[in-house]
Amino acid sequence: MITETILFAFGLTLFAGLSTGIGSVMAFFTKTTNTKFLSLALGFSAGVMIYVSMVEIFFKAKESLVAEMGLKTGSWITVISFFGGMLFIALIDKLIPSIENPHEIRMVEEMGDKAKKEHKNKKLMKMGMFTALAIAIHNFPEGLATFTAALTDPSLGIAIAVAIAIHNIPEGIAVSVPIYFATGDKKKAFWYSFLSGLAEPVGALIGYLILMPFLSDTLFGILFAGVAGIMVFISIDELLPAAREYGEHHLSIYGLVLGMAVMAVSLLMFI
Repeated sequence: MITETILFAFGLTLFAGLSTGIGSVMAFFTKTTNTKFLSLALGFSAGVMIYVSMVEIFFKAKESLVAEMGLKTGSWITVISFFGGMLFIALIDKLIPSIENPHEIRMVEEMGDKAKKEHKNKKLMKMGMFTALAIAIHNFPEGLATFTAALTDPSLGIAIAVAIAIHNIPEGIAVSVPIYFATGDKKKAFWYSFLSGLAEPVGALIGYLILMPFLSDTLFGILFAGVAGIMVFISIDELLPAAREYGEHHLSIYGLVLGMAVMAVSLLMFI
């Protein structure tokens, strides 16, 4: 039976995934990237994800597993699941070549200059399509992470969805710009970018269909610990390096601290 909580969780994953469309809009209506804003925003997103993973999600997973397996075994399984999540997302990242990897740094003006030079090259369209596919692969576990968190704690789900939405914006740029310069069609470029974000709710849907019938406190704990690992890895490997590349080093750190502070206060408000 589909409840309001499940529909809410799906809604959050849809919002997070389709925020790639914001990147498309930025690419078409701005001639230069607002690097300071993106640096601060990506740092903020990383701060939210790291804090909520280490302070809230990890310990919720541990609490669930310890209750089911005992202190020693539950603690070990929590740690193994946490690093298992990191290994899972690292393998996904490793299997995607850097030229099509949506988490490699992209700027509107640089993408535009490169695309103009290769305007007649069919490889440009291929690059955009491969980037869309790469985003779909990356967004799959992110959708599952958002959905799982929202299902357990709606306020936690909102925080994660916002953080992932921010980090999806540069991905929209990476898809839409090469497709636009290859086809000359802004609408087509926007829709390819917009729809590539659908992998997030699809990830949530598949996770729901496969895991929900078997969901127990033990499986929930393992899944939640894995989600924490995925989010910490994304923050360290993708968000913070991108934030530093986009703008000044201090801005990314200010954003990181601000994200942690906002997340800390929001969690305290729900005690």
